[in-house]
Amino acid sequence: MNFEDLVKQPYSQDWSNNSKTCFENLFGSEDGVFGERARKVIALRAPDIDIKKGVPFTALIHESNPDSGPYGGMSFVLFPIENGPALISMVVGTQGISPDEDILSRPGHGRKVSALCSWLNSKYGKGKAVAWSKQDPVRVDMDIPKNVMDQFPKYASIFKRYGKVIYGFFVPPDEENEQSVKEAINTFLALYFDEYGHKPLSKPGREIAKLEQQYFSYLMPNITDEDVMNLLLDRHFAVLTGPPGTGKTYMALELLKNQFHGIGKTIQFHPNTTYETFVGGLFPEKDNSSLGFSFSPKPGTLMEAIVEARKTEAPYLLIIDEINRADLSKVLGEAIFLFEKNDFSRKLELPHDFGSEYGKTLSIPQNLYILGTMNSADRSIAIMDIAIRRRFAFAKLWPQYSVVEQYGSSLMKEAYEKLVNIFVEYASEEAFALMPGHSYFMEEDNSKASQSLKTNLVPLLEEYLEQGYISSFSGPVDAYIQWVNTL
Repeated sequence: MNFEDLVKQPYSQDWSNNSKTCFENLFGSEDGVFGERARKVIALRAPDIDIKKGVPFTALIHESNPDSGPYGGMSFVLFPIENGPALISMVVGTQGISPDEDILSRPGHGRKVSALCSWLNSKYGKGKAVAWSKQDPVRVDMDIPKNVMDQFPKYASIFKRYGKVIYGFFVPPDEENEQSVKEAINTFLALYFDEYGHKPLSKPGREIAKLEQQYFSYLMPNITDEDVMNLLLDRHFAVLTGPPGTGKTYMALELLKNQFHGIGKTIQFHPNTTYETFVGGLFPEKDNSSLGFSFSPKPGTLMEAIVEARKTEAPYLLIIDEINRADLSKVLGEAIFLFEKNDFSRKLELPHDFGSEYGKTLSIPQNLYILGTMNSADRSIAIMDIAIRRRFAFAKLWPQYSVVEQYGSSLMKEAYEKLVNIFVEYASEEAFALMPGHSYFMEEDNSKASQSLKTNLVPLLEEYLEQGYISSFSGPVDAYIQWVNTL
């Protein structure tokens, strides 16, 4: 018997003894998943508790905990019930986060549990939640949200007793139970033991590594051209966000070239972009008056795009690169009234007559789509206000290892993996969005790779450090910079 078998069986009086058998079968080179050395860092807690009188459980806990009574630290726990599979969970012991405070308080631990639960929901949820994770595992003052608990009434007694210390769980769905339990058990256990520095044995490790690749993709999910195109078709107005080097501008231009067949135009915003240059306004023109000039209405980029879009029935794309580098509230002004995906009948009266093609009324044609790009590392510009954000759909671009694998040398792959691991493990949510993109790691020639890292990547990381963006994990980043400089 193994833990997979144990989870699928309803509670019985043999639960405690069966748990001990599963624990013994977890280790050893014959049929085990982990080596004997892994056994030494943890202990089994499977008290003989009658389910009618309490909440039985099987827990893997830090070996420094006492043999009985409350325990502390990180634990992998199975909670059985009488009429269904056991709850698979990650739990903070009721005695607190010690002796695993370094693990539980590290952003990477909660981040990986969250990615694992997101993957399980996507793979086995079929539109319903089958997994949940707490944003911060150490917040033992926070209970599992009621709307989450209400979805799993069979486990109500478990949530009532341990809801504040459970920070991630998976409920096997009725169908595909066998495969889902196996994959959930393997990935949760691999994550648990990895935090103590122990990997699975080579044979089961190959299968587990494939599963880890699947759920690791939820740390930095991939957004395709097709995804963005579907977003534009649905919302009309969208913004690509992400750290530098993730290919935001490249993707926008590829969409213009391929999906829109080159029908559209591109503008780049900057701090001096104004309402007059984007929407339209008065500009000086030379004339024969005593002053030598007069002011005349001149259309801006938006008005030009609207007129050009009306001349064709084909979809038209206006790309606004670096959309957050301008004060968007001032640049759009009252024109923000027109940015409503379901109402293209809206009209705006302009203060000036812009001539026969433009007139005094502004409206957005249904075939005009607007796509902005926004660098999430640029903190010098104010974040868009809520009224503007409501009118745009946002898609986040993350660094992608698949691109580095295809275009980067072996040194670039190593450099990418080292830096990603640092950001995954130590970065806060805000700082995690600053992970440099794959374009910094796309040199195919190993002899040129080290110079590229030193001249392109290192200055960006040094700027992050200087500005205090990654001060909470400056030590690992500084060590990484030192490593690059030795190449």
